[in-house]
Amino acid sequence: MRRKIPSLQALACFEAAARHESYTRAAQELALTQSAVSRQITALEEFLGVALFRRTRHGVALTERGADYATQVAPRLQALEQDTLDVMSTQGRGGTLHLAAVPTFATRWLIPRLPDLKALHPEITVHIETRTRPFMFADTAFDAALYAGTAEQVSNWAGTQAVRLLAEDVVPVCSPKLRGSQTTLTPEAIAQLPLLQQSTRPDGWRRWFEAMGVAAPQALAGPRFELFSMTAAAAACGLGLALVPRLLIEAELARGELVVACKQPLQGERAYYLVTPERSEERPVMKSFLAWLQQAARPTA
Repeated sequence: MRRKIPSLQALACFEAAARHESYTRAAQELALTQSAVSRQITALEEFLGVALFRRTRHGVALTERGADYATQVAPRLQALEQDTLDVMSTQGRGGTLHLAAVPTFATRWLIPRLPDLKALHPEITVHIETRTRPFMFADTAFDAALYAGTAEQVSNWAGTQAVRLLAEDVVPVCSPKLRGSQTTLTPEAIAQLPLLQQSTRPDGWRRWFEAMGVAAPQALAGPRFELFSMTAAAAACGLGLALVPRLLIEAELARGELVVACKQPLQGERAYYLVTPERSEERPVMKSFLAWLQQAARPTA
């Protein structure tokens, strides 16, 4: 039976025009003429028997039915494009994983290890996008997420299952110049130095000083940075001390751009997890990826 589906060209023109609410800008995006876009949308409206746009003094605007249709069409076109790119990226071989990940962990820990995955599983292609908060897997194309949080936060992520990969112990670090000739600084000495704050962990320094049993009136003071990579870069430039997970600054420590100011870590409740939607059957490519990930996360002797 013939499917009741409009042409992809008409849907692409409609989606672009709906997003911009402009035939002209849609035509520019699609490298078509404005009249060509208009003809495609007119044909689509005739096919549907519904007016999708109405004319205004400034151009066009979506009708109520048009707005509803646009919200349905856009994700389906995006998914179709993604499916096509997946096949093209693997040339029909192996499997593809769409991974959501917290940004610094992805750039500092995961990506440097991906060549090992490629050597072991050349058939697997991993696509990575940034996500820092829980989301509904059903609303995305993601297969899994690398998430940093507490066990409680992970358990509250509805419709998912999680595998704990790595603990997150944070240590105070700074530039070698700031530490000077001393091999280590006491918590009391650190309390007197400029502190760099992580905006997503505003009580990090306060908790570290409390764990050390040291009074630090300035524990909440200092410039704030959104990402650990920013905080680490600021510390390497000598702006102050940063409190960061050691596993995220392996390269800076190896190059000598950062040094551990005090070897007493804060053993936090947070860890890194691989989160996947609850499914009755797991894809072989996901099983292979998880097995490799668990191996990569094991501590080395």
